[in-house]
Amino acid sequence: MNTNFQIHAIPQENILAILKMDEKQLAEIGAVKQIVDSKPGYPCRLSLEDAEIGEEVILFPYRHHDTLSPYQSEGPIYIRRGVEQADLNINELAPILLHRHLSLRAYDEEGMMRKAMTTQGESVSEHLQTLFALPEIQYIHIHNAGPGCFNCEVRRSS
Repeated sequence: MNTNFQIHAIPQENILAILKMDEKQLAEIGAVKQIVDSKPGYPCRLSLEDAEIGEEVILFPYRHHDTLSPYQSEGPIYIRRGVEQADLNINELAPILLHRHLSLRAYDEEGMMRKAMTTQGESVSEHLQTLFALPEIQYIHIHNAGPGCFNCEVRRSS
């Protein structure tokens, strides 16, 4: 039996302040502006699309697993200014996932990792189904397998 899922971008309200910062303010939080020089290569976690060559992105540390468990986590992510937060349909895959080697990290309701696996992006739906078949899995974080950067969160959907 298949489980419906929905992929979620980082919430725009979590990063509005960062989008308004100048270079000095960004430096104070360990963030930098960069100009995109290859595509793919700079996946925006707000739009869930790869940034275009020549576009400016902000690279900053983001607390993507804000939980009171040993698995709480923060890491570097890219965002672009002037884009909308992705709002994907049920079972729709984000464009940034399709051409990457991915790490899937499945968590229970206490934020404890219960299962993890890697896959190529074109097979991610199949592996999400496998993980959501486990009743204890409440949500899944998808990371880029090589650099380990957070991409998005996946939740069960009705």
